[in-house]
Amino acid sequence: MGAAEGFFERRDAGRFTATEYTRGPWDALSQHAGPPAALLGRAVEERPGARADMRIARITYEILRPVPIGELEVTTTVLRSGRSTEVVEAAIAPVGAAVGAAPVMLARALRIRVAQEPVPAVVSGPQLPAPGEVEVTPFFPVPWETGYHSAMETRFTEGAFVEPGPGTCWMRMKVPLIAGEETRPLDRVLIAADSGNGISAVMDFGSYVFINSDLTVHLHRHPVGEWACVQARTSVDAAGIGLADAQLHDEKGPIGRSAQSLFVAPRS
Repeated sequence: MGAAEGFFERRDAGRFTATEYTRGPWDALSQHAGPPAALLGRAVEERPGARADMRIARITYEILRPVPIGELEVTTTVLRSGRSTEVVEAAIAPVGAAVGAAPVMLARALRIRVAQEPVPAVVSGPQLPAPGEVEVTPFFPVPWETGYHSAMETRFTEGAFVEPGPGTCWMRMKVPLIAGEETRPLDRVLIAADSGNGISAVMDFGSYVFINSDLTVHLHRHPVGEWACVQARTSVDAAGIGLADAQLHDEKGPIGRSAQSLFVAPRS
């Protein structure tokens, strides 16, 4: 693929074609959830009539079925609109599906109005090594050459994909979210946040599945720069239910948190 390509190619205002860069590590025909999560976040902010004085403070994704690699339609609906907050829902459905078919991924975003007068900023969290201070860390082995793993640069300051336990990983997109369009800092955070369970895997990839069917991202500060960092920890109960909890950073410091509910089971 050429350098000018991205995770998606825009067909019109609400239609996109997913490229091979969206491919996840488990199924050659399905996307990693990071790229469609970023696409839905972009749709929330770009929808017609979106207020410029609001920004996303929380966005929750429901991954209803695997997101296919192909042509997709993205729609948005304002569920609630007020003076200081609004709730917007965005959905992805495959083009060519039956009319009225259920979407494969949903996002519900809370947008909050930015204060007109500055308020005292209160920030807490660790100061991490900068991405330039650590070396590139490879992904775990993936059975195909091109995919999410090849379109993202990863640099661990703690742990690694092949080391069980908590992990802290700086991530940077090598290609734009949408081919030919500017990549935004919010894109960079949302495309990385779904990797928390892989960064902090506590079980062997070859022996167990630990799949998330949701993702929630809270942001107290709008991200800046090319890099997003996911500092993640996974907990698993014997009943096969887990949680991957992460603090999110940019190069200036903490920006929020993400959480994923996990289904955990031995591989059949």
